[in-house]
Amino acid sequence: MSLSRDVDSRTDVDDVRRAAGGDTAAFERLYRAQVGRIHSLARRMVGEEDADDATQEIFIRAWNKLDTFRGDAAFGTWLHRLGINFLLGWRTSRGRDRERLRQNEVALDTAPARRSDAALRLDFESAIGRLPDGAREVFVLHDIEGFKHREIARMLGVTEGTTKAQLHRARMALRQYLER
Repeated sequence: MSLSRDVDSRTDVDDVRRAAGGDTAAFERLYRAQVGRIHSLARRMVGEEDADDATQEIFIRAWNKLDTFRGDAAFGTWLHRLGINFLLGWRTSRGRDRERLRQNEVALDTAPARRSDAALRLDFESAIGRLPDGAREVFVLHDIEGFKHREIARMLGVTEGTTKAQLHRARMALRQYLER
C-alpha cells in the first residue's frame, strides 16, 4: 500500500470517527470522496431515474450506521458493500417483485431496441440501463463489480445457475443492443 493510500485510509478512519460523533464536515468529506462511485453503482443497479434517490438513501443509511464501521476494511469498501445491500432491496422496497430476476428469455427478446441510425449512438451505460432488472443486477455485480456467482446467488437469494443464466442473457442482449 502506498504512503498516500495509508494517509487517505487514516484520514477516512478519523473522519468516520468524527462523523459518528456528529461532525457533519467530516461526513461531508467522506461523502465527497465516495459519491461518484456510489452514484455510478446506483445508476447501474437501479437505473438513471432512481440513481439520485438511491444514492441519497445510501448516504443516509451510512450516516445512521457509522458507529458500526469497525475499520477492518477501508471506508469506501464498507460503504460500497452497504450500497450494494441497499440497492438489492431497492426494488422490493419500491413494491417490485423479485420474480423479475427469474424472467424468461422472452423478456429480453421482446425488449424494445433502439433503431439503427448512424447519427444515434448507443453507449454502454445506456445499453445496461435497457436490461431487465434481474439481468442488469447480475451483470453489474459480476462483470462490473467483480463478485463471483456464488456471492451473487447468496445476495439475491437465488441459485448460482440462475445468476449464470441471467449473466448470459444480459451479455447476449448487450451484444445485440450495441451491434445495432
